[in-house]
Amino acid sequence: MRKFDGGGIMRHCGSKILKTERLTLRPFRVKDAEAMFENWAQDKEVTKYLTWTPHKSAEETRELLTLWEEESKSPNVYHWAIEFEGETVGDISLVSVDEKNEKAIVGYCLSRKHWRKGIMPEALEEVLRYLFAEVGFQRIESSHAVPNPASGRVMEKCGLLYEGTFRKSFRLLSTGEWVDIVHRAILREDYFARK
Repeated sequence: MRKFDGGGIMRHCGSKILKTERLTLRPFRVKDAEAMFENWAQDKEVTKYLTWTPHKSAEETRELLTLWEEESKSPNVYHWAIEFEGETVGDISLVSVDEKNEKAIVGYCLSRKHWRKGIMPEALEEVLRYLFAEVGFQRIESSHAVPNPASGRVMEKCGLLYEGTFRKSFRLLSTGEWVDIVHRAILREDYFARK
């Protein structure tokens, strides 16, 4: 795959199917509702540091996926289901895109039974490749709560550099507790310097 040649023009390609050695990243479908609900959407441990609360039913998940399936048709939406060994086990997406400044914020979550298998670094690495080499983003950012260092390790493994800690900048929906947030980012030139 050739490197994106810059020039300040992004080529939005949307949530194309991406494959790694072990994973398939693809747009969500309504039929993923049961797996998403069972594997992570209802899990209080998985959602503890996220910006949404656990789903109460598979129907709630199905309603959300109806929206996501429609959104996935847009070329400037980047949102993937993570498939591992034929099972839908997680979610990785751009939660915010700043077109003018060619940057985005990436977020992710993974079924607890698949933690510590290297799945999320593998997924994030492929998403970064796609966003820099094919779409042409300049900067990808992410953040994690200080009490969730595993998320930070995923970012570190994929080359996102520490840029600061924002003190008590997020109130956990799960507990109401204020937590510090670590901010990390990787630039296009950082990414290609690692290759």
